[in-house]
This record gives sequence, structure tokens and C-alpha cells, in this order.
Amino acid sequence: LGGLALMGLAVAQMRFAGTTFIPRRDPSALVTGGVFGFSRNPIYLGDALVLTGAVLWWDVPLALVVVLGFMAIIQARFILGEEARLRAHFGPQFDEWAGKTARWIGF
Repeated sequence: LGGLALMGLAVAQMRFAGTTFIPRRDPSALVTGGVFGFSRNPIYLGDALVLTGAVLWWDVPLALVVVLGFMAIIQARFILGEEARLRAHFGPQFDEWAGKTARWIGF
């Protein structure tokens, strides 16, 4: 439930800012506050939390490696490209935010 809430908050923030939440589309605003203050990718983090919750709910802790694989694939296939687009559109503003906000979680 926490993962779904995180995703919902992130989408709401992006819509409120008037920018897209759809991967591979050009952003029109850089959202850095709210849930984006502790994760540059709260939607993907929410996905990983939902997957982790499912693994724990079904009591298959050995499947937690699937969560790590998911995160690696998402980073390679989506996040790196999205960050390049954000850097191209927002330059130093993105670099400042990326310098103080973790890609996945943390400050």
C-alpha cells in the first residue's frame, strides 16, 4: 500500500506541475519537492516497494533478488534516459537537485 501511495503522490505532483509522468516524453517542469525531495524516481521506487510487498506477502524471501533485478533493469532502460532528458532541459537546476537527492531513496 505504501508503494501505491508513493506512486499516486508522485503522479499527482507531476500533474499539478503540468509535466508528464509518462517515460520517454519530454518534461515541461522539474519537480523537486514533496516525494521528489527524497527520491528522484518515486514512481519506480513505489513499483519496487509493491514488488517487495508481494514477495513478502507470499513469503518467498529468496525472490527478493527479483526486486534487485527489476531495479537494475528499470535504471538501465528508463531512468538513465530520463535523467539525460532532464539534464538537457533543465541543466544546472537538474544537476543541483541530483546532487542532493538520491536516485532511489535518501538525501
